[in-house]
Amino acid sequence: MKKLVLLPLVALMLGLVSIGGAQAAETIKIGAIFNTTGGASSIDRPGLLGAELAADEINTRGGYHGKNLVLINIDGESDPTKAKEAAEKLIYRYKVAAIIGLNDPAYALPAGQAAQQAGIPFVTAGATLPTLPDRVGNCMFLAPFGDDAQAQALAHFAHETLKAKTAWILTDSASDYTRALTGYFKDKFGALAGKTAISAEDQYKTGDTEFSAQIGRLKALNPKPDVLMVSALPSECGLIVKQLRAAGVKTPIIGGDGFDTPLLLEVGGKATHDVYFSTHISFDNPRPTVRNFVKAFKKAYGRAPKVAFAALGYDALRLVYAAIDQAGRAEPQAIREALAKMKDFHGVTGTISYQPGQRVPTKPVTIIKVANQKFRFAQEVGPAKP
Repeated sequence: MKKLVLLPLVALMLGLVSIGGAQAAETIKIGAIFNTTGGASSIDRPGLLGAELAADEINTRGGYHGKNLVLINIDGESDPTKAKEAAEKLIYRYKVAAIIGLNDPAYALPAGQAAQQAGIPFVTAGATLPTLPDRVGNCMFLAPFGDDAQAQALAHFAHETLKAKTAWILTDSASDYTRALTGYFKDKFGALAGKTAISAEDQYKTGDTEFSAQIGRLKALNPKPDVLMVSALPSECGLIVKQLRAAGVKTPIIGGDGFDTPLLLEVGGKATHDVYFSTHISFDNPRPTVRNFVKAFKKAYGRAPKVAFAALGYDALRLVYAAIDQAGRAEPQAIREALAKMKDFHGVTGTISYQPGQRVPTKPVTIIKVANQKFRFAQEVGPAKP
């Protein structure tokens, strides 16, 4: 695959490959922003690998009418300001036709606003905040489902499968994603289990490493909650689970796709028993598109994908390519219009269709169970897939 990766003087990045004028005329440049360093890197690095794999496959098949896709990635460095600057460089220096990437609204929001101002379509690979498109504008599209969908799936799973009637909730108060996930979960679980469904709530902030005070208040509750809902980012989820189990708390733990990170197992280790989380795909799924993706990923990188964000990066790039193909040209406005009309795009993570005026797709939600320090499919909630 032909790709261009920036190397800022102040950041450790991949190497720089220049594109000459003649070569540039024969390519379609797609921008990518993935946090390959910093706190979000455990989910963004796999996303970049998935996007690169998609571009390789498209180019191997001849690209778009003989024009190769050039994926230009700039590290957002897990910093909102850097993410915005990355978008501006992609737009004004490299003249990209569209941008993909970023798996957290904290970074997708400022980057998306820069893209919106320039009229460049932006497909976020994994940021699940359902209000994000409305906050940014008509150039912002989600490849994943929204937090409302995964929170509702978690609430149903807790109430119907785990038979929980009460829940304790711990939320990262510094994150739009975690606050939204908690809000949607409370609404749905309360509707299912009644007015006394929420035993208690507690909070912490991104970057905290000690949760003994929150755990102490949890242990003091009487009666004990049936399930623990931990609304966390990848950087803290493993540590929270580890400290809960070390304190003797054996209650089932549920969480959103922030748990879909190698850090959960690397940090949590054996403490991750009886842990469940919602996410975008199970790589155990026998569906042919999933099997083919896993096979291709293994061939390209020598190992199987570990987290759903690899498949989301793959789908995001292919979604942009499908829009180019439908539009018949690689111009930002034409791509945006084609995305807005997209119907029945069959991605690895599910079928993507955007309803009129809506830029968040309705997709299935997968529930994963952690068993023997491995991620295992538990159940799926949502529409049937081909």
